[in-house]
Amino acid sequence: MSAVQPLIDQIWKPEPVAPAVPLAIRTNLVGMDRAEMAAAFAEMGLPAFRMKQVWNWVYHRGVTDFEAMTNIAKELRGRLAENFRIARPTVVTEQKSTDGTIKWLLRFEDGNEVETVFIPEEDRGTLCVSSQVGCTLTCKFCHTGTQRWVRNLGPAEIVGQVMLARDKLGEWPASMEGRNFTNIVMMGMGEPLYNYDNVAKALKIIMDGEGVALSRRKITLSTAGVVPAMQKCGEELGVNLAVSLHAVTDEVRDVIVPLNRKYKIAELIQACRDYPGASNARRITFEYVMLKGVNDSDQDAHALVKLLEGIPAKMNLIPFNPWPGSPYECSSNTRIDRFSKILMEAGYASPVRKTRGQDILAACGQLKSASEKMKKSERPE
Repeated sequence: MSAVQPLIDQIWKPEPVAPAVPLAIRTNLVGMDRAEMAAAFAEMGLPAFRMKQVWNWVYHRGVTDFEAMTNIAKELRGRLAENFRIARPTVVTEQKSTDGTIKWLLRFEDGNEVETVFIPEEDRGTLCVSSQVGCTLTCKFCHTGTQRWVRNLGPAEIVGQVMLARDKLGEWPASMEGRNFTNIVMMGMGEPLYNYDNVAKALKIIMDGEGVALSRRKITLSTAGVVPAMQKCGEELGVNLAVSLHAVTDEVRDVIVPLNRKYKIAELIQACRDYPGASNARRITFEYVMLKGVNDSDQDAHALVKLLEGIPAKMNLIPFNPWPGSPYECSSNTRIDRFSKILMEAGYASPVRKTRGQDILAACGQLKSASEKMKKSERPE
């Protein structure tokens, strides 16, 4: 040791430096609601107005870097960056259909993946959002339903899909005029009402007028009929409801929508009659996949009219999207038109859903079917 080293040690003793918090364990601000963000900032000794500033930057302006928060002092931006992050899911692949539909395969921090689809139309642009990795249901006509359920998505992962879509479409801030992305449907992978708490928290963040700012009237939640959660959904969220009905008898629905064995059609229909806020101005949508020789007869159409009597409802007829190994075929165009005509004559709007994104397997019931099969060696790391 040098003779002068002890003297140097006495003169210069560096201040201990706390190790940087690894990015992966810093708290993600995306997915935090107002109360959580306020509590986290109060713990840092920050005044309430700081939370409102950061909330605006994260959820309204869509920034991903604290350095972009120009009305916050540089020193404080550094402190925030040491404790928090603003993270989105990672895009594994992006595919664009010939009809303009865009599908993103998204990877979360634990390596699990879901797909999110943006569907542009003349009068709106709709994002189809997933709520689970895999699906808890096993609807026999749905390819997504053949995948095993892995876990529920958390609020950050649900909100993150919406924010990533805005990133990709260049549609920040939330107040910008002429946005293409205007609507959300919770119709992606999973059953939203089997993940109600996380979905509800995410949608409340999305509907916050000073944040992502999508109106509840622009959000539709689809369920196969988790009856006990339907009333709560209507009371707490007030979003539009879509019900995956697909059959008019318990005998048929027990087979193609096995959840029916738990909640029968009569119970489901009563829950629809009781759904808070349902009116002629806010009708419940009943989704009905057209399966040749299974649920598409004139008798089925007339039974459907009787079943829905008195409910402010509209139909969404869905031509079946075939997939390898499926036991079903799509009803003919003639049969679908006849079915639709019976419903319309009874006063129910019954458009036939135009298949979108079929060339990239982004159509109804097809999500993650192709990416699930892709060999590991073919997947981006």
